[in-house]
Amino acid sequence: MGTAGTSDAGETERADAILESIADAVLSSDNAGNVTYLNSAAEAMTGWTRGEAEGHPVGEVLQIVDGATREPLPRHPLWLAMELRKPVALPAHTVLVRRDGFEVVIEDSAAPIRDRDGHVIGAVIVLHDVSEVRADAIRMSHLACHDFLTDLPNSVLLRDRINQAIASARRYDKGVAVLFIDLDGFKSVNDLLGHAVGDELLRSVSLRLKGALRASDTVSRNGGDEFVVLLSEIGHAEDAARGADKIIAALAAPHEVLGRKLHLTASVGVAVYPIHGASAEALLESADAAMYQAKGGGGDGYRLFTQAVPDARSAA
Repeated sequence: MGTAGTSDAGETERADAILESIADAVLSSDNAGNVTYLNSAAEAMTGWTRGEAEGHPVGEVLQIVDGATREPLPRHPLWLAMELRKPVALPAHTVLVRRDGFEVVIEDSAAPIRDRDGHVIGAVIVLHDVSEVRADAIRMSHLACHDFLTDLPNSVLLRDRINQAIASARRYDKGVAVLFIDLDGFKSVNDLLGHAVGDELLRSVSLRLKGALRASDTVSRNGGDEFVVLLSEIGHAEDAARGADKIIAALAAPHEVLGRKLHLTASVGVAVYPIHGASAEALLESADAAMYQAKGGGGDGYRLFTQAVPDARSAA
């Protein structure tokens, strides 16, 4: 009998050593839903020590909420595992609220604990902190759709938003305008003052453009010194013209860049849905062509697209 007791104690110590050595958090409960064990990783993740947590309801020690709604899960995973008598996976976007209020994005599963006769006597949950992985995924998704220098939407995201605006305009009988903006003489800034000054000037331009527009509009960097603005839900072409005037005026004010005061003008081409195109590509092409006409006319102004505009490219 003594030998069996010693063997059981050894097995328990070995199991504890294994659980303490893994990076994932492990927490178990009895069949009444009270905590019976936490490993060191679970202590760090929950903010509870094993001594403090033992005997407390699992819902108190392991506060789990839906990351989207911030509401507690309908049924705690440990209880669900015991009720279903089988392992259950945590829902996507599950968040653990630590004892001090800090939130951790988690994933993994809970499973029932059975005795030698197969009776459920509790449950165990294994949690993995995926906060950094989720944050990296969000960052990568953001970078895929935004310009690295200005953090403005890039051409991929812009086209998607233009198409969405067109679909909305069709439903509500509204207009959409696309403004293609090219900074006059920007190349000389890079050539004479260096790319560091040029980059800061582009950031200044992006802030000016955002400040001149509505929250519902989109400012995008098309690359180099070219920007594109989407004006959603306009009533008439005149609204687009007023938007172009605002942009030109906003950019004309001196830019304070790395201790220098720089003056800037812009050439703006304007295309309006449905007059000048019925798709994102068509509107962008029309606005681009109109911008070349504005630049060919000396810059520092805007032009509304006309069929004669494409010929202006050769003159620019």
